[in-house]
Amino acid sequence: MTTLDIDFVRSQFPAFQSDELKGQAFFENAGGSYTCRQVIDRLNRFYTHRKVQPYGAYPVSQLGGEEMDEARYRLAGLMGIKPDQLNFGPSTTQNTYVLAKAFSRVLTKGDVVIVTNQDHEANSGPWRRLSEDGIEIREWSVDSETGHLNIESLKNLLDQKVKLVCFPHCSNIVGEINPVQEIVSMVHEAGAFACVDGVSYAPHGFPNIGELKPDVYLFSSYKTYGPHQGIMVLSDSLNDYLPNQGHYFNSDHPTKRFTPAGPDHAQIAACAGMADYFDIIHDHHFGSQSDASKRGQAVHDLFRAHEVNILQPLLDNLSSRNSVRLLGPSNAESRAPTVAVEVNSNGFEVAKKLSKKGINAGGGDFYAVRLLEALGVDKANGALRLSFVHYTTQDEVSDLISSLDELL
Repeated sequence: MTTLDIDFVRSQFPAFQSDELKGQAFFENAGGSYTCRQVIDRLNRFYTHRKVQPYGAYPVSQLGGEEMDEARYRLAGLMGIKPDQLNFGPSTTQNTYVLAKAFSRVLTKGDVVIVTNQDHEANSGPWRRLSEDGIEIREWSVDSETGHLNIESLKNLLDQKVKLVCFPHCSNIVGEINPVQEIVSMVHEAGAFACVDGVSYAPHGFPNIGELKPDVYLFSSYKTYGPHQGIMVLSDSLNDYLPNQGHYFNSDHPTKRFTPAGPDHAQIAACAGMADYFDIIHDHHFGSQSDASKRGQAVHDLFRAHEVNILQPLLDNLSSRNSVRLLGPSNAESRAPTVAVEVNSNGFEVAKKLSKKGINAGGGDFYAVRLLEALGVDKANGALRLSFVHYTTQDEVSDLISSLDELL
């Protein structure tokens, strides 16, 4: 198996050459990742040379539009979808609110939407508010000890009234990777649409959305080494089913129907830098490959293998402690490296102590208040969260464990 060249990876991120960040180990990646140089270069180029209205009659305007189109086409290729299925919006939260507004126009009183309490609030709150329109909201609840979502429990909630099921690819607290393809298939068999929150999963390698076949897949590019955009993938059937939320004259354009606000042209164009980064990682480790989805899958698997390898020692260490409660699975293969623990004090205060040792972590509820409540975690204390991605090194994890040994 090819091993991730961590030095090559880190050479692609200006943050690791920054004097201000030297000696700092970044363990708050679930809140937002460092940005790769390919994105920064494209963003700088657009603001410097293309900052005009795109798709116009003159050369600079045409170049700007071509760079925006390039981002859509190349990212779609990596994820195994058609370009016109990919939508850019200001954030995942905003994209979800627009979708919920569209659903409110087609759902009627007595229809059912299923949500979970494992989700970040962005993929829960907008759907729950449909109850104000007479829509029944059913909760697919987690196990109060483990945070696990049981498939059998979902089966008991599905019936002919269910029109939409919303769930996360993985939780930003528990970290367990849910069997998306199996759940989506079950939802479709029940005659409903499936909406997947991929915000906490996509940073660990773009999934092949074409194979997973959800009707909605959402994630945030600022957590996948890019600019602050929300990326939303919609199935053709759902795009046709929902009413247009954009300008009336754009109703026939699949990529404009659910983006009512003017897009950030520069940030969309800069998203192509994420594809640049994935391609350079692929070519460095595997050589050239013409099929974009195969490149995406290879890089996904490379990232995951590295993460699993350096995650397991941290999980073993935390699982062995009586002073903390590890939230979620203790097996690295079954979860993302987003590791939250309940401590006997305030999670944010523990994060502050870690920062003095050069460990940058997070503490709080991370917009997963419903999940923490379900797990019996004191809301006032919240959780300590230690999250990383593929550019994290084994030495940084070792330093984290040593710091935890001293503090806990």
